[in-house]
Amino acid sequence: MAPQQNIGAGAEAELPEYAGHYQLEACLGSGGMGVVHLARSTSGLKLAVKVVHAQFAKDPEFRGRFRQEVAAARRVSGAFTASVVDADPEAGRPWMATLFIPGPTLSDQVKQNGPMEPAQLRRLMAGLAEALRDIHRVGVVHRDLKPSNVLLAEDGPKVIDFGISRPTDSELRTETGKLIGTPPFMAPEQFRRPREVGPAADIFALGSVMVHAATGRGPFDSDSPYVVAYQVVHDEPDLTGVPENLAPLVLRCLAKEPEDRPTPDELMRELRSVAASYDTQAFIPAQRTGDTSEPRTEEPARRSTRRRNRAAALGTGALGLAVLAALVSVHLLGAGSGTPGSTTSPTASAQFDGWRAAPVSRTSTPRCSYGAGKLLCAQPGVVFALDPSDGHRLWRHAVAGKHASGPPVVAGGLVQPALDGGGRLEALDPASGRASWQRDLPARSASARAGGMLLVTGADGTVTGVDGASGNTKWSRRIPGQSVPGFSAFAGDPLAYAATPSDDQTTTRVTAVDPGTGEVRWEARLKGSLKVVGTADGSVLLLSLDAVYGYATAVVRYTPATGASRRVALTTPLEQAHATVRGSLVHLMASGGSLVTVDMDARKQLWRLETGAFRGSDPASDGRHVYLTTPDGRLLAVDARTGRLLGQTRARLGANSDQVVASLPHPVVDGHRVYAGAPDGTVFAVDARYPAEW
Repeated sequence: MAPQQNIGAGAEAELPEYAGHYQLEACLGSGGMGVVHLARSTSGLKLAVKVVHAQFAKDPEFRGRFRQEVAAARRVSGAFTASVVDADPEAGRPWMATLFIPGPTLSDQVKQNGPMEPAQLRRLMAGLAEALRDIHRVGVVHRDLKPSNVLLAEDGPKVIDFGISRPTDSELRTETGKLIGTPPFMAPEQFRRPREVGPAADIFALGSVMVHAATGRGPFDSDSPYVVAYQVVHDEPDLTGVPENLAPLVLRCLAKEPEDRPTPDELMRELRSVAASYDTQAFIPAQRTGDTSEPRTEEPARRSTRRRNRAAALGTGALGLAVLAALVSVHLLGAGSGTPGSTTSPTASAQFDGWRAAPVSRTSTPRCSYGAGKLLCAQPGVVFALDPSDGHRLWRHAVAGKHASGPPVVAGGLVQPALDGGGRLEALDPASGRASWQRDLPARSASARAGGMLLVTGADGTVTGVDGASGNTKWSRRIPGQSVPGFSAFAGDPLAYAATPSDDQTTTRVTAVDPGTGEVRWEARLKGSLKVVGTADGSVLLLSLDAVYGYATAVVRYTPATGASRRVALTTPLEQAHATVRGSLVHLMASGGSLVTVDMDARKQLWRLETGAFRGSDPASDGRHVYLTTPDGRLLAVDARTGRLLGQTRARLGANSDQVVASLPHPVVDGHRVYAGAPDGTVFAVDARYPAEW
């Protein structure tokens, strides 16, 4: 790895001269979290010193991750890794020094010299298997094995960079809603069940690394990281160009289920049996492109390469998406005043051609709602209104304070931008966008809107009712039985609801509050850990959550007038489920791609569709269809009664498409129209009656 003298402008351009006692001589490389320098000890020993970027040094969470990296690297120091010499995670700029290993990364080697020869590949695979054996023996899962984290030393490959590794006994865990890794080299379970990632995920990554070393590409290859993630979970790997003797073993490494993959010891035994076979080694034929006139056969060790064509034609089937290798924002609970996608104003037009509005800002996905005859949308720092008929902008208003990513809503006849965590609340004239009143909210507060009121919950649990029309305080009090309530409210329901599970998660106290007065209308203690997701016909609908992992396991309908409770179990638990209620139907979207509908009247799960949208929005429904948006900006329509995918729009990726927030903007249904925001900053509208034509 050749030293680089300059790593760019900004704060990092002024490199520190020393890290501890080690003089920094040149930059070996720079990544998202830090810079690696060539350095020397006092005795002249060459070292590689990683120094954390200045902005991350101020982040307590990142410091915790860096301490974990140092601990993991120390535990695995040995023949197959870069041994840790010294480190100071508590320094102003945290750093770690390891032995300098001369040699290129596998990524650079393949880029400069092309795919490896068969004998080199076998030695690489054996070396990586030995490295993973030692890493796993000390209870560490690397979780980010990729070509740039493999150094090719004279005595064999070395695995480096334990920045997102996880010791099995570590108390630092992947947070809910966060996925960390590099999509082409992540295992399916890293998308589906990030908290349950074990050593087998590194074996999957090893298989992907081997395909890259043999072909210069990955087994799941696309320009879109979303498509790659879909392929990782659903499609068979493309092993075109992998040596025939290695292909079956690589294929086993790339098994979808962790228990079907070999262990490092099994890999080494298998590799010994093929070590002598390379003199007569044959290769899998190169993949054909376009010409299908000649007969074609497929090797037994190779799965169909039709995967690539199917991925390119995702417009005709279920959509493949993923949360990418970045920390995903998780927002505090604060419900809006309407059920996602609720129909608030029927559209009289018999025909609607749709439209696409130019971006107000390209930095994030617009989040919209329907109110006061307008489409009201928000992005960080701005609120704007669009004409629902053609998408032209009616007004735009810059907002101050810490604004959450929820859509604006109409309360008290005024447009109320969403706030979370405190800041300055503004209420806007829906005709002009001008501020009618402003009010500062307490720090660390959460807010919800219900019945023309804003309910603000302070850090001490006191709830303040603010009139949406005037901004004046109407009442302020503690809610009995609710220590720090987070409220949910739903269109057409005059009450606001708070649900607090008991400490042992065996029961939940549900309280219904009159938002105009703060008085409790009713309360009930229900069995299980529950979350309110909607109301219908005088009943409250709740999700029953697993006490350990938070998976949704059932839907519960509680009728306060009679005290009756009905529970419908889900066929399989759903992770990070979002739900929307439409009559007797409850539509649930889960992390991992499952869209599920439960019929509470029929007391059964009606259907389940695997969409491939690893992090879809809250579902929206008009009774006939279920709609959801996906991280690459697509809008999907599904038959509400059968679960059949009816249509989807094209992707609308933005500049920051590799960093996707966990909470996606839900679609907005208005009569025969459906509106959605996309990561490229646009808002678009389609005819809800003809999803097959989107």
